[in-house]
Amino acid sequence: MKDKGINWKKGMALFLLPALLAAGCSGRGKVEIYTENTEPRVELTFFGNKYEPENVVVIEEILTTFMEENPDIRISYESLKGNDYYDALMKRMNTGNGDDIFMVNHDTALELEEEGKLMELSGLETLPDFSVRVMDQMDKDGKIYWVPTTVSAFGLYCNQDLLKEHGQKIPQTLPEWEQICDYFVDQGITPVIANNDISLKTLAIGRSFYSMYQEGTQKEVFDRINKGEESLGSCLEDGFSIAEEFLEKGYINAEEALNTKKTSDDLALFAEGNTPFMLTGGWAADRVKAMDPGFSFTVVPYPVLEEGAVLVINADTRIAVNQDSRYKEEAERFVEFFTTRENIGKFADNQCSFSPLNGGEPASCEEIQPLIDTYQEGKTVIGSDSALQMPIWDLTADCSVKLLSGDDLSGVLAWLDGQLAAGGEQQ
Repeated sequence: MKDKGINWKKGMALFLLPALLAAGCSGRGKVEIYTENTEPRVELTFFGNKYEPENVVVIEEILTTFMEENPDIRISYESLKGNDYYDALMKRMNTGNGDDIFMVNHDTALELEEEGKLMELSGLETLPDFSVRVMDQMDKDGKIYWVPTTVSAFGLYCNQDLLKEHGQKIPQTLPEWEQICDYFVDQGITPVIANNDISLKTLAIGRSFYSMYQEGTQKEVFDRINKGEESLGSCLEDGFSIAEEFLEKGYINAEEALNTKKTSDDLALFAEGNTPFMLTGGWAADRVKAMDPGFSFTVVPYPVLEEGAVLVINADTRIAVNQDSRYKEEAERFVEFFTTRENIGKFADNQCSFSPLNGGEPASCEEIQPLIDTYQEGKTVIGSDSALQMPIWDLTADCSVKLLSGDDLSGVLAWLDGQLAAGGEQQ
């Protein structure tokens, strides 16, 4: 959908969000901002996967302020929802039609870095503001190819009213969670809503990698995996066995989950109020609340440990600059502007996520407050650690789909290791 802007009164900006504010257009949105009596010297395009109107509103504000301060630059934002975004991004980049600025995740950044398509951003003046653990994710042999604007978290959504109605409590350990799930299964209620992408894989990664992160050995283990000296499948077996057990015991409806899209279909199912738990991104809490579900809910860390819980996080909403952009200097200037403390603060809060900056304020969303202590205490696992030089995010999603489809775990993990041996190409 291509929409042309028109000028309004002097000094006013016009935001065009036809696909965001009305149904249709296959999940595509575009924001173009024009100002009166200004002929821009440079026109930048910004492509991203932040699509929902409530999320795009802060991007609008940042774009507007940037152009007010840089009247010679015009910038437009276009978005696609979900995994379609990454397919479109790679198609654009591979055909030489990439945007000036775009969002990447672990897997797309890895591929584009290797192809030399990302601009090096070590000159950003905002880099010293990022926390040590986030900088550790960004730094690749002393070079920076992307910067995160949020730290996202994955959590267990709990329907507090339904739990109370059945005399159950919010689980804090794996045995407690299993006991509660057994109770609901006996009541004829499938206790956990899962989607076909992030639910099972983040549960598995959190359970499998937690001890490594607590011991500080994750880099050593990941290095051995990168070199083919250790099996990723073996490292993930413990966590995926829990996921398989949840399916076998009826805690998760595999057929339903196989057709449930992340942070959309799953939210709608949870909002119906008939299920006590949901596994998905904490950033969707405001969306669930906006659905007016008619019950109280909270989001807690994954209770997948024998004696506690773990928070799975990612350095997320990563912004990169196209190495082949005609306007790399101006694009870098925008990225630096976006990553100022003020802009990061309001953007991360709007996303119900944590700030990647030192001393960043915790997200204000009431429902995700239980995640904060676990995050600050460092009881965390990075879902797509930059130290893993392989497309772990996509491969573990594929493993989840295979499990949901009824494949045996041993075969799934053998397939995973086979993919890595073959260079990660899909079969």
